[in-house]
Amino acid sequence: MAEREKNMRNMKKALAAVAAVATLASLAACGGSDGGNDAKANAGDADKADLVFWGWDTGNTMKALIADFEKANPGITVKFNNTGTASDTQTALSNAVAAGKGAPDVVMLEDPTVTQFAVTGDLVDLTAYGADKLEDDFSAGPWSKLQYDGKPYALPIDSGPEVFFYNDAVLKKAGVDGSQIKTWDDYYEAAKKVKAIGAYMTNNSGSSMEYQPFTAQAWQAGAQPWKVDGENITIDMTKDSGMKKYIEFQQKLIDEDLVDTKIANWSDDWNRALNEGDIATLTIGAWMPVNLMNGAPDQAGNWRVAQLPQWNEGDEVSAEDGGSALAVVSQSKQQAAAYKFVEYLTHGDGAQTMADTGTFPSLKKILSSDSFTDPNTEANKKVNDYFGGQNVNEILSEAAQRKVSAFQYLPYNPYAQSTFGDQISKAYSEDITLEEAFVNYSKALTDHGNQQGYTVTSKD
Repeated sequence: MAEREKNMRNMKKALAAVAAVATLASLAACGGSDGGNDAKANAGDADKADLVFWGWDTGNTMKALIADFEKANPGITVKFNNTGTASDTQTALSNAVAAGKGAPDVVMLEDPTVTQFAVTGDLVDLTAYGADKLEDDFSAGPWSKLQYDGKPYALPIDSGPEVFFYNDAVLKKAGVDGSQIKTWDDYYEAAKKVKAIGAYMTNNSGSSMEYQPFTAQAWQAGAQPWKVDGENITIDMTKDSGMKKYIEFQQKLIDEDLVDTKIANWSDDWNRALNEGDIATLTIGAWMPVNLMNGAPDQAGNWRVAQLPQWNEGDEVSAEDGGSALAVVSQSKQQAAAYKFVEYLTHGDGAQTMADTGTFPSLKKILSSDSFTDPNTEANKKVNDYFGGQNVNEILSEAAQRKVSAFQYLPYNPYAQSTFGDQISKAYSEDITLEEAFVNYSKALTDHGNQQGYTVTSKD
């Protein structure tokens, strides 16, 4: 395994060298030390270090978190470089990896990109610092996404369990009791009634913005569209039983015009349709409540949240939609102190601070705490009022702690997301069937992976 990762790392660096451009130059001055990925050789002093941390900070909470950490660990300082977005962070790290220098000690990554850097040896296997012993403390969904070769290469800083949001007023107008949508068959029957009153059950244009919902819904169906074993990857988009289930159901919605295929997630049209009641439901991550409150203010009091519809009646299966994590970068020569910072933000006191400031937690003890589900806190009252008086966090907490099946992401996930829109959108504009679109998607992923130095085979 070590030799294989070394070969892959060298090939990936050669392929990516051309990308080490302006982004790296702007961040290199704030970068961590050069170095390899030997945890023992690069451990450094766990109690004394000057760390560099790259990530994004949309809630402006990092300054306070870092101050608290430094107060608790007086020998360690942390210099935070706000890279702006998840995409910018990933690009910057890719450039530093290609250059062989300038990377930070700690990096924040979206969960699906962790595999990309783990497979090439550019992140530290955190079992060296005991992270593997923390598995039972985290929700299964985010924890499972951060494993490579059975080992944790990052710890989750938040989570996004997939749940079912529905506009109760719209469904009632259609003669549907949203609380009784327990299975995907129930969902299909409700969609027909919603269409009869001139609305859509949901939207899906097959754009790159629908990639994360695709992975979450396929995941819940038990799909494994790709399997990663080092540099060996198998793509199976149409023969995998879970994918067949997902494709057949989505094709039925398309064929019967039960889904708005012209509106993409996160577009202005999407917010308008949600605000005007033209889209009746969403299956999306647990971080969605505030987005609904901001994007559909006219529907205050009408929206509700429930557990995902199930493929089999009585099941309680969930999946993850989104999430981010913290990892220690292999170039760092201060890995022990870097891990201490990662552990503080994800598993220690910092995790509670982040939850208190609006981050959806991944730690079970926070999810099940009275403070998280207390309907009388100011923050919870505001959300609960929008959702018709429901105890929203109580429902979301249950979703986060439901069982999930195994799921992996490709080590070239950004390409998988962008190409998803190029290929799958054709099925939603009715040019081709969804199965045909996924065959084409499989070919694109296979070709790209082989070009990147992986050994990729397709079953499609």
